[in-house]
Amino acid sequence: MSYVTASDGARIFYKDWGAGRPVVLSHGWPLNSDSWEAQALFLAGNGYRVIAHDRRGHGRSTQTWDGNEMDTYADDLAALLEFLDLSEVTLVGFSTGGGEVARYVGRHGTGRVAQVALVSAVPPFMLRTADNPGGVPVAVFDAIRAGSLADRSQTYQDLADGPFFGHNRPGANVSQGIRDAFWLQSMASGHRNAYECIAAFSATDFRPDLAAIDVPTLVVHGDDDQVVPFEVGGKASAELVKGARLVVYPGAPHGITDTHKTQLGGDLLAFLKEYGA
Repeated sequence: MSYVTASDGARIFYKDWGAGRPVVLSHGWPLNSDSWEAQALFLAGNGYRVIAHDRRGHGRSTQTWDGNEMDTYADDLAALLEFLDLSEVTLVGFSTGGGEVARYVGRHGTGRVAQVALVSAVPPFMLRTADNPGGVPVAVFDAIRAGSLADRSQTYQDLADGPFFGHNRPGANVSQGIRDAFWLQSMASGHRNAYECIAAFSATDFRPDLAAIDVPTLVVHGDDDQVVPFEVGGKASAELVKGARLVVYPGAPHGITDTHKTQLGGDLLAFLKEYGA
């Protein structure tokens, strides 16, 4: 198993598949790099070096007591890119991973970065505040926190069986296997890590980070996302990143890495091929 050591000694697990120009995948809450396996296999099979890490506190990485916030997540990502000495990277962030990617650019710039892709991503700012009146009420995130403390196993199962994959919509047909995989990955996260990450993805303001993105950017979002609403996430991000291209999946839920894996793989591959063309 491959690890990079962060500045505080945390060990960050990563997968490194294929060969070619690098693509680095940042996963969502409270999952790990396994959630990217469909895209990783597809892109590595199409001539790219695909690297996917487990965020600290998730999957096979160290369950640190502290550092469960976006600045540290971004610095861990920087440590990975520096350890592997990657350049001309396409950074792809799903959900919370999109925040990690945006904060990486805000803190570390785009010297190593060729492209950015935000998929069902939490930027620019999820939480409803006085200067973000269209955001999601804090009560929604407080309910997730309460559920995590009361019975986090059932909370994860309810997310998988309901809004994450849109399985609560009429006519939805999301396999038991996909839903079970979400629960299994979620339970591999550290309790404190996953709990504190709720604030990290919901209450971090990424608007200044998006303004710092100066490379070609693809934004992909489903317009029936019940976790990161389209208007709050993808639509708003595409408006803030100069020159960003927005691709909307009609009727798609949050978890499009599974429910729309073929379409997403194709869109990411087409975006990758644009670099240097």
